[in-house]
Amino acid sequence: MNPEQPAWWLAAQWPAPPGIRAGITSRRGGASGAPFDSFNLALHVGDAEQTVRENRRGLAAQLGLGQEPAWLKQSHGSRLVDAGQGALNAEADAAYTRRPGLACGVLTADCIPLLLADRAGTEVAAVHIGWRGLASNIARNALHSFGHSPPELLAWIGPHISAARYDVHDDVRDACLRAAPDAEEAFVPTGRSAWRADLGRILRCQLRDCGLHEIHADGRCTFLERNLFYSYRRDGRTGRMASLIWIEKR
Repeated sequence: MNPEQPAWWLAAQWPAPPGIRAGITSRRGGASGAPFDSFNLALHVGDAEQTVRENRRGLAAQLGLGQEPAWLKQSHGSRLVDAGQGALNAEADAAYTRRPGLACGVLTADCIPLLLADRAGTEVAAVHIGWRGLASNIARNALHSFGHSPPELLAWIGPHISAARYDVHDDVRDACLRAAPDAEEAFVPTGRSAWRADLGRILRCQLRDCGLHEIHADGRCTFLERNLFYSYRRDGRTGRMASLIWIEKR
């Protein structure tokens, strides 16, 4: 990784409590070649394993982490694991921890990265959310992992594909609305059985329904920001960004 690259790490802009660090990587500043250029952090997309591991080591070093993040094997499910219980490479789509210095991380390239923290700065979680995650209420599962109640938490929604670039069919809309009945306005019809889906809006409905109201969002579209972000819908074979959150060691 090239530490001189100015935009390899985009810190989350939210009023996190002292000692909480969070953000998302861009696609810049790593060692991967095309079509993964250049800061791919996923092992499952066809990039050279040695290169990905170099990128991962560089990320941990530049962020001052004493160990690599608790990477997951994501499967678009609803499972959450406690990263502090030796859950490295567990099959799950969310990770939670109270352990300082251990970063929870998720990989995305259009899906939503959701980062959560309590106001006291003692608990954090990272969640990977696509439409299947919305339909299976993985955000609710993540909130229930906290010792604090949802009104005592705050959320950051990272860059993801915008509604303007995300068309779905009736089956996806129906599945999401079963999990978030108040989110009908997140779907705009584009034709017969086709809809533009605002994933971020659906997620905000779910979080508010659970009682979490302090929600902050980056707002950038991974599809449109070609120079900053990977996008599976745009490019097909491509890399993944990492969204991380951790409690600094005191």
